[in-house]
Amino acid sequence: MERRWGNQRIELAIGDITDQNVDIVVNAANSRLAGGGGVDGAIHAAGGPAIMEETRRRYPDGCPTGEAVISSAGKLSARYVIHAVGPIWQGGGAGEEKQLEAAYTRCLELAAAHDATSIVFPALSCGAYGYPLDLAARIALKTAIRWIPYHSQPRLIRFVLFSEGPYSVFAAALEELTGESGKPRCNEDAL
Repeated sequence: MERRWGNQRIELAIGDITDQNVDIVVNAANSRLAGGGGVDGAIHAAGGPAIMEETRRRYPDGCPTGEAVISSAGKLSARYVIHAVGPIWQGGGAGEEKQLEAAYTRCLELAAAHDATSIVFPALSCGAYGYPLDLAARIALKTAIRWIPYHSQPRLIRFVLFSEGPYSVFAAALEELTGESGKPRCNEDAL
């Protein structure tokens, strides 16, 4: 599924994030940048030890929740990996929405600053961090939709989901936010 705005687009796909042919792959990292399971483990396994060596050297204090840092991509086909730290779900009253939106926004800022034309995201915070997928999908997609009118890069924002279930949740959210026309259903402030 995709939505286009001029030469920019948001895509949804099912697959392996490490196989994507894009400029930037976003890693669902922990605040220590210490590697882990899920997407984090897959990216480090596919990219090799160079990614971890670089993040340890460049970011010895890790990365706070709601932020992101960038590194080379090791053996991945991407040019860079952005390590984004989403919030741990605590019921929704601990600022999780703002932190998740900030993490996605920071990734897009880093992509633009590094002249990336394409970026691929996982569903940040939805694995071990327990963020409800339907809420996270709306935040991720709203952030991307808000980004596009004001920035020329990246031209492709792709969300890669690991199976049909999460894909369907993201597709429903994208449909709700844009309709079949691809235009936001309401003004930007209401998104």
